[in-house]
Amino acid sequence: MSVERPRIALAGNPNVGKSTLFNALTGLRQHTGNWAGKTVATAKGEYRWRGVDYELIDLPGTYSLAAHSEEERVARDYIESGRAEVVVVVCDATCLERSLILVLQVLEFTGRVVVCVNLMDEAARLGVEVDVTALSDRLGVPVVAAAAGDGIGLDDLRCAIEKLVKGEGEPAPAPERAPEQRVSLAERYARQVLRGQEESRLRRQRRLDRLLTSKSTGIPIMLLLLGAVVWLTVAGANLPSALLTKLFASIGTWLEGLLAGAPAWLSGLLLDGVWRVTAWVVAVMLPPMAIFFPLFTLLEDLGYLPRVAFVLDHAFQKARTCGKQALCMCMSLGCNACGVTGCRIIDSPRERLIAILTSSLVPCNGKFPTLIALITLFFVGGRSGLLPSIEGAALLLGVLVLGVAGTLACSRFLSATVLKGMPSSFALELPPFRKPRVGQVLVRSVLDRTLFVLGRAVTVAAPAGAVIWLTANITVGDATILAHCTGFLDPFARLFGLDGVILMAFLLGWPANEIVLPVMLMAYLATGSLVEFDNLAALGQLLTQHGWTWLTAACTMLFSLFHWPCSTTCLTIYKETGSLKWTAAAVALPTALGLGLCLALNCAAHLLGVA
Repeated sequence: MSVERPRIALAGNPNVGKSTLFNALTGLRQHTGNWAGKTVATAKGEYRWRGVDYELIDLPGTYSLAAHSEEERVARDYIESGRAEVVVVVCDATCLERSLILVLQVLEFTGRVVVCVNLMDEAARLGVEVDVTALSDRLGVPVVAAAAGDGIGLDDLRCAIEKLVKGEGEPAPAPERAPEQRVSLAERYARQVLRGQEESRLRRQRRLDRLLTSKSTGIPIMLLLLGAVVWLTVAGANLPSALLTKLFASIGTWLEGLLAGAPAWLSGLLLDGVWRVTAWVVAVMLPPMAIFFPLFTLLEDLGYLPRVAFVLDHAFQKARTCGKQALCMCMSLGCNACGVTGCRIIDSPRERLIAILTSSLVPCNGKFPTLIALITLFFVGGRSGLLPSIEGAALLLGVLVLGVAGTLACSRFLSATVLKGMPSSFALELPPFRKPRVGQVLVRSVLDRTLFVLGRAVTVAAPAGAVIWLTANITVGDATILAHCTGFLDPFARLFGLDGVILMAFLLGWPANEIVLPVMLMAYLATGSLVEFDNLAALGQLLTQHGWTWLTAACTMLFSLFHWPCSTTCLTIYKETGSLKWTAAAVALPTALGLGLCLALNCAAHLLGVA
């Protein structure tokens, strides 16, 4: 067979290094998009070998071709269509038996298959060797050993593909087998081709898996790790945040000099409005994200996050949703918008929608500053040192756990009402623990997550700063628009343990949660521009002077945890659902929960006489 531009399909289970192999073969000659009429993303690329250009199609990662999910249907239809001259099935050398099940399924559709046993370097660290020659004899197709991350085996793979494209050795498709036959055959082949397996290392990994996923130890370890990440994020972000604040203050002074001759309203709008709000967002948001996202990505690269999903799977099954929602929830801790896009990993449209609607019920980085400040002032007593920081981190962890409980409760409510249904089954892989590639983790977390989310936040913070400044400086009658609004909202807000200023600050903080506290201070001081305090003691004194008690702080924390998503998240929800109705539902759900909890706490405190 001679084809001018051969088309090669790349298939494989999730987490077998398929994307790494695709990137290694194509380099930068690739682009991504969706399959026609589908929401499943795909990547296409090109590579050149011995004067011939090859087109590489990256099929969705799937465990089988049973066509139960959208990914399985896409992969099955493409392979069955015969549009690919060669199908490369990527296998995991550390979990060969599971990968071979997919290989056997693909061989039932076409004989033009090359099996690429990837992650040979990780298998070697586990003391496992794969006899690729013996495996090739049993499967009847070429088998190539590779370690795509290090570029090993790529030329052998290109040569094997070239031979099949030229028509050298095209076996006929294998007869279709029953699922149990494929499993038993995959088990037998795996036993026959594995050599020198070091049982002690595998036993250690199994013991570690039992420790991390058992009912008695899995959740405490998860909470301890999450608490450590939260503490490192909170404690580590203080210094760089303070340095950024000083830097932006210096830049602000320089900008004041540039606008010295401009009208007062223009300089106020640009400096006190646009610039100061944007500077606040960057100074407060960037350091925590720059710490949290790399730590989160390290846990992901290590292989721990699938164990988190495994531990929480039972709870989400009880809520009649998918266990994969646990991973989306973890992503929402960094940024709710990232959590929304992460819901694409959920196959069921119903369960994906539930995950999207509840994505803002766990606090993102933007809510941390308000939560941390109020915990420190009203519940830790403003003390400094190691012990108070641990106490504060424990309280913040309790807030996160409350967010998880709210997510489960709302998911159960949705699955029993407007999104009725039973939880779908899914294959949850526990990949082997891997040594994280720290360099790749830093680049991926900074470029793909931190700067991406920060860019979105800045684009909405700048115009929001202008609106906030205008409401605080335009006078109607004897008061500013901001004062009129806070006065109007005050009676309603008092029912929930808040006041008009607090509620207005949350409304004006819709573009970015980071600016809620600064807007409160601006309204209390009636300065007409955002202000900041050099220390928390001065902030606490100001809040106390305006009637704040522990109850006000607790209700504000509850409402900070449960209220409408920020503008970036709302926009992302609309893009993912394509529906204004579901976007409105994503706004109404957390808001109703937050107001309900605040009302209950406020009423209980007054009835018990502890307000």
